[in-house]
Amino acid sequence: MVAEFEADLIRMRTREGMAVARAKGHLRGKQPKLTANQARHLVELADLDTYSTAELAELFSVGRSTIYRTLQRTRPPVADPHRPFAGRAG
Repeated sequence: MVAEFEADLIRMRTREGMAVARAKGHLRGKQPKLTANQARHLVELADLDTYSTAELAELFSVGRSTIYRTLQRTRPPVADPHRPFAGRAG
């Protein structure tokens, strides 16, 4: 019973701390590895097809998954005529 009470106190303090941090603008989650300018530059270089994904990752000092994720976020999705409803949440 005492342990449950202590856990409730910890949860309450955590929520209060998060509310204070959110009010101050400090609670935003993990920051992106690339700035907006770097992401635009990355897309430009990727569109030229002169660099591989591994080369872009080395150039920007990030992992390949960051390259793929950045390209996926910045490029509009390509519609597949054979799957017109693919990707829609239903």
